[in-house]
Order: sequence, then C-alpha cells, then structure tokens
Amino acid sequence: MNRLAIYDMDKTITRAPTWTAFLIHAAKARAPWRLALLPAAGLAGFGYLLKLIDRAGLKQATHRMMVGKALPEAELRDVAEAYADAVMAGNVLAPALARIAEDRAAGYRLVLATASHGYYAAAIGARLGFDDVIATGAKRDGQGRVLSEIEGENCYGPAKLRMVEKWLADQGIARGEAQVRAYSDHVSDAPLLEWADEGFAVNAHAPLVALAKARGWPVLDWR
Repeated sequence: MNRLAIYDMDKTITRAPTWTAFLIHAAKARAPWRLALLPAAGLAGFGYLLKLIDRAGLKQATHRMMVGKALPEAELRDVAEAYADAVMAGNVLAPALARIAEDRAAGYRLVLATASHGYYAAAIGARLGFDDVIATGAKRDGQGRVLSEIEGENCYGPAKLRMVEKWLADQGIARGEAQVRAYSDHVSDAPLLEWADEGFAVNAHAPLVALAKARGWPVLDWR
C-alpha cells in the first residue's frame, strides 16, 4: 500500500501567501522599475474580486507586469532559489515542519500540491523535504524562455484534484492502492479533502471549518 501525504502550501505550511511576495522579490531582483507597476497589479486583483477575470487570468497578468512576458529559465531559477531561501527563513510554520517530519517518519510519500507556480514551489518543496511537487505550470517559448501564460490548468480547486489524479496515474499507482491524507487551509480544496482517506483542515477559514465539522475532518491550527 502506497502511503501519501498531500499538503497545500500557502497558509497551510506558510504563514502568508507566497505569490505577491514572489512577484515583489522577482521585481526587486531583476528590474526594480517594475515595482512601479504594483498599483496596476492591485487593480488586476480588484478585477478578480469583481469577477472580470479568473484566478488564472490574474496570475498571468501579474506575472507579465512584475516578472516579464518571457524570462530565460536559468535566470528565473536563480530568482526562485533565492526566494525559496527567504520563505524558509521567515514564512514557514514550525508545527507544519513538525507534521511533515512525522509523516515522513511514518513512511508517507510527501507531495506538495499548490496553486503556486512550479518554478518556485519546487524550490520550496525541495527545502521542505517533499518527494514530489504538483503545481501550476508555465508555458515556454521556442527559445526555452518561461512565459507569463499558464501551461494547462491553474492548480486550484477541482483542477488541483484532477492534477493529483493525473500525477497518481503517471506514477502507476491505482487509487485503491494508496492510503491518502491531505492537508489544506481553504474550502477550495474540498474536492481533494473529500477524495483523501483522511482530510485535515489546517489554519482553516470559517467556510472550511464549517465543512470540516460537517464531514468530521480534524481541524488543526499550526499558526
């Protein structure tokens, strides 16, 4: 039997979300003049709240403004590695680290499943000791440069579960051959938590707390 522990990242393992902080980090590292575009990025966020664009569109727009339309992969890797060091230094919850260590010691294969872009989530996952990372992908152009457009689905909500199921199939693991536990802070991950054998609501907002109580999922606070 394969034992899998699937963790969300933002506000489950980290204290605060990572995307906006990454955009600011990338702008400072590469092109500080892009920081002047922060108000425009904020307007894009307002457009999302008004449902004028979806989450994927917001991610693409803010990436284009703050990181650029196309970036050599090696350059983005350097930015992501430095950002991962900053996240580990000040944005990771100690109880999350303890639970990750417990799952590892109990023989679980550790999987990070996050809506964050894979180019920095992979660097954070490596530092946390995860075996695998499932994340939002970015398109590449003919020169191998990383583009602001998303490749495939934004790894969020029902799409996250679809991506986890595809990853499981790619690993050659049948669902019936896996014992799965999943951790998340947000009700958008309800499909994943329902699918898991054990669902944990971690640092949960009110809608997830209510759902967890209805489903009998443990509610954990790592803050």
